[in-house]
Amino acid sequence: MEPVQLNDLLERLESAFGEDEPFAGRELAPEEVEVLQRVFADGGHQLYLQDQVNRQIIRDYLINAVMLGFVAEQDLARIAPQLMSREGRAALSLQMLMTAVEQAGELVSGTALPHLRPLKPGTGRPPYIKLIES
Repeated sequence: MEPVQLNDLLERLESAFGEDEPFAGRELAPEEVEVLQRVFADGGHQLYLQDQVNRQIIRDYLINAVMLGFVAEQDLARIAPQLMSREGRAALSLQMLMTAVEQAGELVSGTALPHLRPLKPGTGRPPYIKLIES
């Protein structure tokens, strides 16, 4: 198997997405843009944004699991304590991304799922990624 070059993969994915949706429904004034740039550059905003993504992953996963009959709605109370913290939501959303919705019952019941473990890079060139400044 040929090693994956992360920059190439990232470029292909970004171009496949097409254009970004407009941020606002109207043209923003220069002072509004300036304020938004300050807010979005703040580390707190990045934490907020990641937590919102984690919440959306959890919502979508659990709604699918309930609608498809893999979890009973009343069983969701078992994971409520994990949903209360940012760290708990981050861990749960990662596990959900790595787990089929058919295994939702195991996640909700607390059954030990296989632990996620870091992959060891293969031989040859290491993956390369260029950081993109936003």
